[in-house]
Amino acid sequence: MELQFLGTGAGMPSSRRNVTSIALRFTDRKSAFWMFDCGEGTQHQLLRSPLKLSKLEKVFITHLHGDHLYGLPGLLNTRSNQGAVTPLEIYGPKGLKTFLDTVFRLSGTHLGFPWHVTEIGGDFPPGGPALFEDETHRVYCAKLNHRLECYGFRIEEKDKPGRLDEQRLKQLNVPPGPIYGRLKRGETVELEDGRVLHGPDFVGEPIRGRTVTILGDTRPCSNAERLARHADVLVHEATFMGDMLDEALQYGHSTSVTAAETAAKANCRTLILTHISSRYQDEDIDRLRKEARAIAGDVHVAEDFWSWPIERRNGSAASGSSCHGTIVEK
Repeated sequence: MELQFLGTGAGMPSSRRNVTSIALRFTDRKSAFWMFDCGEGTQHQLLRSPLKLSKLEKVFITHLHGDHLYGLPGLLNTRSNQGAVTPLEIYGPKGLKTFLDTVFRLSGTHLGFPWHVTEIGGDFPPGGPALFEDETHRVYCAKLNHRLECYGFRIEEKDKPGRLDEQRLKQLNVPPGPIYGRLKRGETVELEDGRVLHGPDFVGEPIRGRTVTILGDTRPCSNAERLARHADVLVHEATFMGDMLDEALQYGHSTSVTAAETAAKANCRTLILTHISSRYQDEDIDRLRKEARAIAGDVHVAEDFWSWPIERRNGSAASGSSCHGTIVEK
């Protein structure tokens, strides 16, 4: 899995940062991706990225403020014009379907692919029923503390079966084939010669799934911490520096310091700050990062078109030098 940041600014676009949109790309599934928020101009950002609209499977909208939403109608229309026919699932707060229906009705737009909006009502917190679940992932969400109804999302990759000890099976003269698959699934298999093999005896420890938490705009709140608990990566807004806490709280936002405090309380592995006010430029960005690193340790500030590979905990740790994009860690 890999995070691709398409827009990292707050409120309105600037020459350096477009408004919010983040893609979660599944590199093992032919680069299929899910999108989190879709501010105005997102489809233009896509043209400058490795992402293809035909590979978009799901869209999650945190809230209905324009800098997180206004790009969605145009993006869906372009996906249709490009000939996409695969279904698209869209999740977001109440009112999202009315917004899209109204735009498409007034503009005479018809989408050439099936699409469905699931409007979120209430929380789907970790440990409870999931907002969405398939064979490989679960998605949870919970309401945050913003001026408008706003949600954060927790994406959990399910554990994968451990590696099959094929060398040991060959030493036992067990021929490759369907038997290997059955053993990897944990089944008990009786061979033609009467020997009985138990799958768990030949399979290593499960491969731990990864967890990514992507929050919408929010003041510090307990649900943000719950969604981020032990996450491999937490993507958190940091609209203001630490010395502007009063302004942040007034407008329903976080600072670099409060975002880092949430990450530290939740015991996250990596914190990525985004939704950065246009008032902050080069040296200020370094200050944002340093403020947060003093509390949370592994902290990065996202830039447009920057990507972050989400490594497994039992693999090599991700580092800024291994990432792709224009950001320079100091």
